[in-house]
Amino acid sequence: MRDFKNQLSREISTMKFTRSTFKDYFFIILGVIIQAFAMRLFLVPAYLVSGGVSGAAQLINHLTDFPIGLMILIGNIPLFVLGWRYLGGLRFALRTAVAILIFSFLTDFLVLFISPEGVTDDLVLNSIYGGLMYGIGLGMVYRGKGTSGGSDILGRILNHRFGISISTSYLITDSLVVLMGGLVFDWERALYGLAVIYVSGLAAEIAFEGRAVYRTAMIITYDSEEVSKRIFTTLERGVTLLHGMGGYTHEERNVLYCVITQSEIPQLKEIVKEVDPRAFMVIGQAHEALGEGFRPLMEAKN
Repeated sequence: MRDFKNQLSREISTMKFTRSTFKDYFFIILGVIIQAFAMRLFLVPAYLVSGGVSGAAQLINHLTDFPIGLMILIGNIPLFVLGWRYLGGLRFALRTAVAILIFSFLTDFLVLFISPEGVTDDLVLNSIYGGLMYGIGLGMVYRGKGTSGGSDILGRILNHRFGISISTSYLITDSLVVLMGGLVFDWERALYGLAVIYVSGLAAEIAFEGRAVYRTAMIITYDSEEVSKRIFTTLERGVTLLHGMGGYTHEERNVLYCVITQSEIPQLKEIVKEVDPRAFMVIGQAHEALGEGFRPLMEAKN
């Protein structure tokens, strides 16, 4: 407990609200606003469950009439507490808390202005546009170096505790909620719910940065030890240390190589910028990641 308080005090003392910080919160707030509109305009009226805590909240609302936004907030509290240490420190946790609070509030507040019937009763249109809007909002939250809670937090916990890749964690958690949606509503809507997950995932990737799920990063830095340590503790990702030499200066310098998920890119950039602003970093796309922390190599298909 004392170590946690000391860490919290150090992080609070080093926090600075810069122009970049306000830009991050702008993306987070705009993203959750778009997500809330997607819920109220398309997903909730059509009884489409998109997975995660928000999907579970829809099911509870249908069975008990408890407000969806309130259920989203309550459902995220234990996950947020459990996932605090996996969120990358106080700043990342604050961004996630802001996203959860605003999304929960708006999901219930918009009921006052939006018809319960939504825009259309066509399940295909609701799936496409609901998934697109929800995914775009999620991608913008990622750009703000935050998450919307729910599956993001649970995915990190499953990855850390059981070695399940984050993408597989999302599939497990979201599919379970959609399965419950089939039992509560009907199986046709459950199938459309899977389509919503797929469309929103693509939209989130495009809204954030490109289409690839995984990224590779090569970092040339004067402080490789500290950068590696921060990547280990904050992102919980492995780092490979390579020895390099400048072609012009013939100066020896360490090169770090790591593979991360798309949503972890902003955190990695922030780590490198804070530790060594002079560093040189190249981020590339990876079509597949196999091994520890990702999909097991034994499951790879030829």
